[in-house]
Amino acid sequence: MTIPDYRWGREGSLLSRVGTSVASTRPGSWTIRKLMPLDRRLLLRTRGRRTLLGPIGAPTLVLETIGRKSGQPRLSPLLFARDGDSVIVVGSNFGQEHHPAWTGNLLAHPRAQVIAGGAEIPVVAELLTGAEAEAGWQKMVDLTSVYATYKTRTDREIRVFRLTPTS
Repeated sequence: MTIPDYRWGREGSLLSRVGTSVASTRPGSWTIRKLMPLDRRLLLRTRGRRTLLGPIGAPTLVLETIGRKSGQPRLSPLLFARDGDSVIVVGSNFGQEHHPAWTGNLLAHPRAQVIAGGAEIPVVAELLTGAEAEAGWQKMVDLTSVYATYKTRTDREIRVFRLTPTS
């Protein structure tokens, strides 16, 4: 099974360019973070087809992890980049100084689920290191340059994961 490369909108559109510019600013990042709970609900209701960010033309998924402390399901909307049959996701956390919780959840429980383009796909997560992490990071920067901005905001090593569908 392959994770659908569903995109709402068109890459490089005016909305996409404006969205990237806004997300690159600290107030824009703050606003997006505050909208995440509502965006999560919309993504779930549409099974990964629509986002509050509008038709920005970037591939979006909802990652369902198991909370490392609570043991409860946790949902995180993320952009992703294609890597063969797998996808790359990064724990940029908008350049904040701490890792997003979902990355710790994947380290504790690498089996997860992705909701994208109307499909639910079980995956296994692999934390990438070295050259693989750099290549994965570059895929995300190529997807949207805002990730390059996020990296300049923090001294921590941003976690890069490969999510591979399981049968």
